[in-house]
Amino acid sequence: MTTEQRTEIVLPGVVAPDGLRVRTSPAPVPAAGQVVIRMEATGVSFAEQQMRRGRYYDQPPFPFVPGYDLVGIVEAVGADADSALIGQRVAALTKVGGWASHVVVEAADVVPVPASLDPAEAETVVVNGITAWQMLHRKARIKSGQTILVHGANGGVGSTLAQLARLAGVRVIGTASARNHDRLRDLGVAPIDYRADVPAAVREIAPGGVDAVFDHLGGDSVRASWRLLAPGGTLVAYGSATTLDDTGSGQLPVFKILGRVWAWNALPNGRRAYFYNIWAGRGLAKRRFRDRLRHDLTQVLRAMADGHITAQVADRFPLAQAADALRLAESKTVTGKVILTP
Repeated sequence: MTTEQRTEIVLPGVVAPDGLRVRTSPAPVPAAGQVVIRMEATGVSFAEQQMRRGRYYDQPPFPFVPGYDLVGIVEAVGADADSALIGQRVAALTKVGGWASHVVVEAADVVPVPASLDPAEAETVVVNGITAWQMLHRKARIKSGQTILVHGANGGVGSTLAQLARLAGVRVIGTASARNHDRLRDLGVAPIDYRADVPAAVREIAPGGVDAVFDHLGGDSVRASWRLLAPGGTLVAYGSATTLDDTGSGQLPVFKILGRVWAWNALPNGRRAYFYNIWAGRGLAKRRFRDRLRHDLTQVLRAMADGHITAQVADRFPLAQAADALRLAESKTVTGKVILTP
């Protein structure tokens, strides 16, 4: 059993990045069915940027330890957990709690990480990879030869989604700032400047519309994305990034998207719309949720190990410098995911 101290980052309320607090405590002891993971890498996701503003739609009450996912080594197991897990590198989806040197999770929630992968690189595709895989294959159900539009194709989810789509034989159009267009071309993506007239640019490439659109922006972008669908096409909305700095309810932008989704799906035009939530179904069918998550993340990690997905690590910071990491992630000057290490 570990006798180490745990270091964790606490988000005390709606604060600037410098308001994050570093706290130490005795390392946790796993209860029955749990494991303790010694964190090797955790990420700064868009969710944490929303949480520090109090605008993530179902975040817990302050104060709490942020951290949506992590990769690390299983250091201890509780009763009823497989002792063979000790020493294994695993990934886990946590929603909160990942920004800590030692993290307790249910043993059933860990997913093995191929030994050939660098922990930081594997970390870039935990929440991002699950999200991308499920939106592509479980919601849009893409097929080889189709054409899709990915908003923010240079971002964490967007770049993973684009690479998985190309692996499946799908043509990808992606929006990004002009400075990232060469990177998108390297990934086989047709780039569009997000500041341009995006619908017009998409119509030039795909005059009949696209088979799927993946939209994390929300607001007016969702309506424009719906209008770009070809007959039988699918819109997958999965965020409201354009409302990040708004005031008021963090839930309202999501409810607005949900309202549009329900209204569009009632139309007899053959097109479909979804609002993707990675946690959907967890409460009603926990075992099914876990099995699906394990399968999907395993597929993504295998694709990375086989060289089909290139990790985008923007920078790495020690855990105690989480404020600097969060500030960089929010600066919109980097491509890829900012990683925290022990």
